[in-house]
Amino acid sequence: MRFRFGLELWFAARLLPFRVRNRAFAEVLALAPVEGPAPYAGLPLPYITRRVLRVVRHPWFMKDRRCLREGLLGFRFLSRAGFKPELRFAVDRGTIETDDIAAHCWVSVDDTPVISNSEPEMVTVYVHGSTEPSVTPQNGDQE
Repeated sequence: MRFRFGLELWFAARLLPFRVRNRAFAEVLALAPVEGPAPYAGLPLPYITRRVLRVVRHPWFMKDRRCLREGLLGFRFLSRAGFKPELRFAVDRGTIETDDIAAHCWVSVDDTPVISNSEPEMVTVYVHGSTEPSVTPQNGDQE
């Protein structure tokens, strides 16, 4: 399963710059489906995040949009492992009224950033994904 995961991640990372080029925001988000099959269920969250960060560390394309590349891939592969990630988008308050808006995105699971992180001067403007907890309560933890 890990070999197949690594292969799919590698190909997805290489094709992503071409798939997002000149696309509207809604079309880009379609690359990060909220629901779908989970062929990588059982892979640990740290393993997935580590592999995503490794595959995007030397980008040939999308150099100035690294967080988007990390975010889309992280969201997709965490979802395919059965987690319920959120892809969060934010803008820098100080650039809102300028021609060059600074934006950022990151992936959270259960409100904890797992790929990249929010930045203090940023204002969250959109959250893509589920708000359901990723971890099922254990026997004594149920409410």
